[in-house]
Amino acid sequence: MSKESLISKVQSVSQDLTDITLEMWRNPETALEEFKSSKLLSDYMKSQGFEIKSIPNNPTSFIAEFGSGKPILGILGEYDALPKLSQKVSAVREAADGKTLDDPGHGCGHNLLGCGGAGAAIAIKEAIEKGEVKGTIRFYGCAAEETLAGKGMMAREGVFDDCDACITWHPAFMNSLWGCSFLAMNSLKFRFKGLAAHAAAAPDAGRSALDAVELMDVGANYLREHVNEKVRIHYAITNGGGLPNTVPPDAEVWYYVRAPKRADVKATTARLIKIANGAAEMTETTMSYELLAGCYDVVSNHKIGDVMLENMRFVGGPGYDDADYAFAAELQKNLTPESKAATIKSYYAPEEIADMVLAEGVYDNNDYGQIMAGSTDVGDVSYICPTAQMIGATLPVGIGTHTWMATACTGSPIGVKSMIFMAKSLACTAYDLMTKPELLDAAKAEFKKSVGDFKYVSAWDEKE
Repeated sequence: MSKESLISKVQSVSQDLTDITLEMWRNPETALEEFKSSKLLSDYMKSQGFEIKSIPNNPTSFIAEFGSGKPILGILGEYDALPKLSQKVSAVREAADGKTLDDPGHGCGHNLLGCGGAGAAIAIKEAIEKGEVKGTIRFYGCAAEETLAGKGMMAREGVFDDCDACITWHPAFMNSLWGCSFLAMNSLKFRFKGLAAHAAAAPDAGRSALDAVELMDVGANYLREHVNEKVRIHYAITNGGGLPNTVPPDAEVWYYVRAPKRADVKATTARLIKIANGAAEMTETTMSYELLAGCYDVVSNHKIGDVMLENMRFVGGPGYDDADYAFAAELQKNLTPESKAATIKSYYAPEEIADMVLAEGVYDNNDYGQIMAGSTDVGDVSYICPTAQMIGATLPVGIGTHTWMATACTGSPIGVKSMIFMAKSLACTAYDLMTKPELLDAAKAEFKKSVGDFKYVSAWDEKE
C-alpha cells in the first residue's frame, strides 16, 4: 500500500470526519464532561471496524484498536473544550447560536485534533487489513487535556505501557513540529476549615479560614524567592468566605506549580504543602488539599519528528481558498501588532511568516531545545514511550489558541481543511513507523538516551 493510498483513504472519509468535528464544535463539552463527544467518536470508530475498549476510572476516554502483535502504535486524540469561549464563525465577538459568551467553545481546536487522529488510524487499519502493514494501531480518545489531567489519569491504568511509540498533532497557526519541551505542572486546591463567629460581637470565638488562605499566600510569595528561577507559582482564591461581618469558617485557594522538569514541580509542591500546614497552625484551622492534575514536561522524539516533517511536505498542505484567506484577514484585524508578534515569538516561528495571513507551507521547527511556556499532558505519554507531535495551521498567523478568534476558526473551513491535512500526514508517519523497523529502533534508542532508566509514575502516585 502506497502513501498515496493512505491519503486517498483519509480523503474518502473526510466528509465523515468533517461532520463529526463540526458536531463537536456545535456542542462543546469541557474536561471530564465530554460524554457526547467521546461517544460520537467512539461510535464512529466502532462503525469503521475498530474494537472499542473502555478505560477504568476514565469515563470519557477510550481506546479504539485494530490489528494484533507488534509494533503497537498509538495516535492520541482529544475533544474537550474551554469555558467561556462560545463564538460564531465570525470575525467579530459574538456567541454561537442559542448560547451566551459564558458558554464553552473549542478555542484550542480539540474537536479537530481528535477527528484528525481518528482519520489517520482508519487509513492504517485499511493497510493492516490488506496485509501491507503488520502490527496494532490504537487511537486513544483522551479526555481532559485542558485541565492537564486526562493522559495522566489514563497512564495510571497502564494503557500506554506496551506502546512502541505515540504520535499526535495540535492546532496552531503554522505547519511544523512541536520539538520543544513544555512545563511540568501540578494543580492543587487547598481548603481550610475554621469556626464561624460574629466578626464584631465575638471575633475571639472565631477561627478564620480566610486568614489561613492569606497567610499561605504570603508564605508562597516568600517561597518564590527560594526556588529555581524557572519555577512558576500561580494562584487564585476560589472561596474567600463570602461575608465581611462573619468570621469565614471555610476558604479555598487554587495553586498551579510549574517548572521545566517534573522533579522541581514535585519538590516545590512539597514545600508549598508545608506552608499550608503552617498557615493552619497559625490560625488554629484545619487544612486539606487535593491534587486535581499533574503532568510531566515533554520529551520530544526528534527521530519521529523529522519523519513528520517529511510527511507533511509529502502531503502538501491544507489547500485554502480565497474565502479562507478573506476570513483569516478579517480575523487578523482584531490583533494588535504587539499581540501578534508575541504569539509568533512564543512558537519560535520563522520570521518569514510574520506578514502572512495563512501559513500554508511546512516549516522547519526552530524550537528544539526550547521550552514552551505552557503545559500539556502529552508529557506523561512522552515519558512512557517515544512520542512526537506536529502542529497544523488551523488559525491565521499570529492568532493564539484559547481565544474567541481560535474558536471561530475551529468551526470554519480553515480548521476543517487543516484537520484533513494533519490526518493524512499522521497516517503517512504511522505507516513509516510500522513498516520501517530501523526507524522505530532509532526512535526507541533516542528515547532510552533521553529518559535513561526512569520509570513513569503518575502525579497522583508520587511519594513526597
